[in-house]
Amino acid sequence: MAQVPEFGRRLTAGFGALAGRMETYTEVSLPHGESPRRPDGIVRVERAGKLWTALVETKTNGNALKPDQVQAYMDIAARRGYEAVITLSNDVVLDGSPLVDVRIDGRRKHKVALWHLSWAEVVHQAQMLIRHEGVGNAAHAWLLQELLHYLQHENSGCHGFQNMGAAWVPVRRGIDDETLCRGDHRALEVIENWERLVRQVCLRLGGELGQKVLPVQRSRRGADPRARRTELADQLCEQGRLIAEIRIEGTPGVLGIAADLRTGKLRTSIEVPAPEGAYPLSRAKRLIRRLSEAPADLHIETLVDGAGAGPRGTLERLRPEPADLVAKDGAQITGFRLSLFKGMGHGRGSAETGFIRSVDEAVDRFHAQVVAHLETPASRRTRTEEPAD
Repeated sequence: MAQVPEFGRRLTAGFGALAGRMETYTEVSLPHGESPRRPDGIVRVERAGKLWTALVETKTNGNALKPDQVQAYMDIAARRGYEAVITLSNDVVLDGSPLVDVRIDGRRKHKVALWHLSWAEVVHQAQMLIRHEGVGNAAHAWLLQELLHYLQHENSGCHGFQNMGAAWVPVRRGIDDETLCRGDHRALEVIENWERLVRQVCLRLGGELGQKVLPVQRSRRGADPRARRTELADQLCEQGRLIAEIRIEGTPGVLGIAADLRTGKLRTSIEVPAPEGAYPLSRAKRLIRRLSEAPADLHIETLVDGAGAGPRGTLERLRPEPADLVAKDGAQITGFRLSLFKGMGHGRGSAETGFIRSVDEAVDRFHAQVVAHLETPASRRTRTEEPAD
C-alpha cells in the first residue's frame, strides 16, 4: 500500500483516509493493560500536517475474527487518538450485519470507526489498477502484479468467501424432505451466505471486466436489510430456491441467478428488450443473429404484452426457424428472456464439486457466451481500450 500509492489510496479512501503520503508498519507492540497488544499492521497517512491512523487486523483461510481482539484494538485506538480499526479477512460484510460486535464507550470524545475489508475486495482493486486503469510507474505495476499473483495462488488463504456455512447441508436436506419451516434460523444463515457469495461474484466479475458489477436489491429505499433477509429466508423454506440479480455496466438487462435446491439446477438468465420499430419476425431474426456464437442449449422465451406466456425453445431449434419465436396470436413482442441451465454443486465449500464453484462457473459461462454478445458497442470499446501510459 505504501509502495504503490494508487493502490493504497483505493483501499483506504472509503474509510475516510486523507489523500497524502502513506506509511505502513507491521506488528507494532502497543501497551494495553498488563499485556501489550500487537496488531498485524498500522496504516498512517499524512497530509498538510494532519494525520490519519488505523490499526489493521488480518485473518486468512477460514479463520474468523475474534471479538475480544478487535475490541482491544478499538480501545487502544480510542486512547491513542487513532481514527479507525480495519479488519481484513475472507468474510464479506453485509449491510446491517456487522462481523464483530464491539462496545463503544459513549463517554469518549474521540470516536473510532470500525471498517471491514474482504480479500476479494483487495484482489478486485488490484485487478482494476493493473488490467484496466493502469499504474503510472513500471516498478509499482510489477509489485502490484506480484501481490495479485500471490493472492490468487491456491495456497495463499486469501480467496475471499469460500464456505456456505454449517447450515447449508441441513437446509438442503430439509428442503428435500419438506421439513424446513418458516422462521428456521438456519435458512436465514443460508440467505446471508448466499448474499455474501453474490457480492463476491460481483467483485470478481467486475475486476475481470473492468466494469461496475453490483447486486440488485428489490426492496424499498431505507428498508431494514435484516427484515428483507428474513423474508427471503421464508421464501427459501417455501420454494426451495435462492434468487439474486446483478447489474453489469454496459449490458441491456439484469443478470439473474437462481439456484433450485429441489432440482439441483442453476439457472442464469437475462431479459433483453425487443428492438423498436421492427416487425415481430425481424426482431426475432436480429436476436438470433446476435447470438450466432451462443451455445446451442441456450433457452429463449418470447416476452409479450399481458400475462400470457410467449413461444420458447432452444437456440439449436430456433436458428433455422426464428419465426417460431413470433407469437401466433399476434401479441406484441416486448422482449426476450435468455437462460442457461447447469447442474448445481452440492458441497458447501469451493471445491470442484462445491456449490460456490458451480455458481462461479455458471455466471462466467453465461456472461462470456451470451451476455457479452448483447453488450452495446460503446461498452465493448471502453473495455478493450488500453489504459493510458
